[in-house]
Amino acid sequence: MREYDKTNTPIAKQLRRNMTPWERKLWYRFLNTHMLRWQRQTPIGRYIVDFYCAKARLVVELDGGGHYTVEQQAKDAKRTKDLEAEGLLVLRFANNQVDRMFNEVCVKIDRVVAARIVMR
Repeated sequence: MREYDKTNTPIAKQLRRNMTPWERKLWYRFLNTHMLRWQRQTPIGRYIVDFYCAKARLVVELDGGGHYTVEQQAKDAKRTKDLEAEGLLVLRFANNQVDRMFNEVCVKIDRVVAARIVMR
């Protein structure tokens, strides 16, 4: 089991109860029924990631409009670097990609999962 900041557990539970529309769409229309087990709003280290597949060591993050400020992009880059230092791969999708290119997002996730499973 991955180490995590236990103070994030109640926050993660709250985030699971209050998923964004884009998180809900990706979860209920794809990841929830995926061939591998996915977790949503999962604490990893000092972060809470949107979606995590332990078997593929893959994190999927959905970014809304607040992620496109210079300050937030720097925070996201640090977060990605920290997670990658743990051997995880981080895929980021904009909310509008989930809206407008849902099938392409799902295909991309599937391709990356398949590649990560094969390389293990």
